[in-house]
Amino acid sequence: MNKGALGLAYAARKVVIGQEEVVKALQKKQLHLVLLATDASDNTTKKIKDKTNTYQIQLIHTHTSLDISSAIGKKNIKVIGIKDKGFSMMIK
Repeated sequence: MNKGALGLAYAARKVVIGQEEVVKALQKKQLHLVLLATDASDNTTKKIKDKTNTYQIQLIHTHTSLDISSAIGKKNIKVIGIKDKGFSMMIK
């Protein structure tokens, strides 16, 4: 994961943060990439994995909440969706 690109995407307001917001954005087909923390709860993990499979959106599930949170200057972020195709390619 490119932390710099994730920080830029956040600054450009091209991200959606939180389980419910990510699910809504997936349903509206607004996302190109979803990052899910490895330390997210089992319920959150199952829900996000199921939704990304249903809507065929790439899921990255290899980083901790600390990694994701520190990249955007927040705390305790478990799920984040990327709305911009360019940023999603940079972050991968």
